[in-house]
Amino acid sequence: MADSAGQEPAEPGHTGAVAADPYDRIAWRDLYARSAALRELAAELAARHAHATDLLADAFLAAYLAAPRVRESAEMAPSRLFNREVVAELAASPGFAALRRQTAGDPYAAALAVLAEAPALRLLLDRTEPVRETADRAAGARRRAGRPARTAGETARQAGATAGALGAGATSADGAAGPASAQAIAAGQAASRAEAAARQALEAATPGIRAAARTATAQAVRVTREEAALMRAWGVSHGELERMPYEERARLAERLRTGRLARWAELIGRFRQMADGERARRVENATGELIGVTLGDDLSRVLPSELAHLGLPELRAVFAARYAAGELMLHHSRGEQTTGQGAVIACVDTSHSMYEEGPGGITREAWSKACALALLDQARHARRDFVGILFSAADKLQVFRFPAGRPAPVERVLEFAETFLGGGTSYQRPLSAAAALLAEEFDTAARRRGDVVLITDDECGVTEQWAREWQEARHRLGFRLFGLAVGAPTATASGSVLEALCDNLRPIEDLTDVRAAADLFRLI
Repeated sequence: MADSAGQEPAEPGHTGAVAADPYDRIAWRDLYARSAALRELAAELAARHAHATDLLADAFLAAYLAAPRVRESAEMAPSRLFNREVVAELAASPGFAALRRQTAGDPYAAALAVLAEAPALRLLLDRTEPVRETADRAAGARRRAGRPARTAGETARQAGATAGALGAGATSADGAAGPASAQAIAAGQAASRAEAAARQALEAATPGIRAAARTATAQAVRVTREEAALMRAWGVSHGELERMPYEERARLAERLRTGRLARWAELIGRFRQMADGERARRVENATGELIGVTLGDDLSRVLPSELAHLGLPELRAVFAARYAAGELMLHHSRGEQTTGQGAVIACVDTSHSMYEEGPGGITREAWSKACALALLDQARHARRDFVGILFSAADKLQVFRFPAGRPAPVERVLEFAETFLGGGTSYQRPLSAAAALLAEEFDTAARRRGDVVLITDDECGVTEQWAREWQEARHRLGFRLFGLAVGAPTATASGSVLEALCDNLRPIEDLTDVRAAADLFRLI
């Protein structure tokens, strides 16, 4: 029998196991509308459980809310007691606190946790179907018990009204309501017995629910940590992720998890950790061991005899001219020098041979790109411009600029990492491009002492004319060239072109060794 509105009476109690305000539930509904994966999961689980979407919402809110509270069993609608037990066991799992460190306040991460919990939830729903059927029967019995009670109450009211109109006593009303009241009492007793049976079935199933909840939580912790580590490896900050729309973040995660980029994440992460460590132990402006005298414009190392010229008015102009030309006499020290002030430029060889794999399946390209991305971090920490120059043959070159004063868009960083030109190898074109960029920086911002890092696996010649122009540019702009020869021992041999060009050159034979480039991050 339907109520006065023609609808089945609502089941008493809450349908949501996690107490949440309307705004938090809006966050769930918005995410559910945006995530095809969540909707597909809900549709699949609905075949096993009539209240699957409510269960997913509870699992989401438990992970997402700042201080989630699981309702007491007495507050719940009988049909949702199973959901409440599952969520309570999730919240009591040993790994739940670790999970919430990744998901609290982050709707995307909370949804990722729910999707990671899905395999364990599927198995649990399959194994507990009798328990849920018992709960549904109890819910049905309670709804049915509500009908006679309402009928009895209505009958009593009508009888009371009739008795009042006829002048009869309350006995007439009580007698009229008697059959309906007896029916209500019987229905209520049947509902109580059904609810007791449901509670017993749920108690018997609790150890299995607890085991499934722990498995689900452990899986969610693993997945959310892996994705967080993946984002950190690629330099995507937590704040940037929180501002990113759901669809864009999901596409980014999929892009990073699949394809060849996925194999680079660990290596990139190790490079970034190593670079962070080198930055932490670097001492700026260290003097090192004094070994002689050199020329330059570093006022912190000027010889006392040069400073004495400032005491004579007629020699101050000479001092100023020599300072502008970088020809002051300075203490020459051996050891770590001060870092540059101009741009950091990574020239990365992307010729065909860079596809060659080393130990652990790491390619020369992966090693060089990981190093270049760590140099991008280095430049941003030092508030210096970064430029990535990808090169191969003389006619193949692509330049990626990341100015210090602007954010580095993750899409642009990934484009730099993914681009591969193929072909042969030419040093002249990328190094000329690097010198031109440093000259532009000097002309517009008066910054000198940039740093160029050439990463290659090949040895090639340069013309005499180009070599002269290169040395002139280096003298005028004061930049340094660091060379990393990846899997190319002949390129670092005595008398090689790289040895003649570079201030600092080293071979890289072991592609699993990120510390082979450690001193770059102290010197740059």
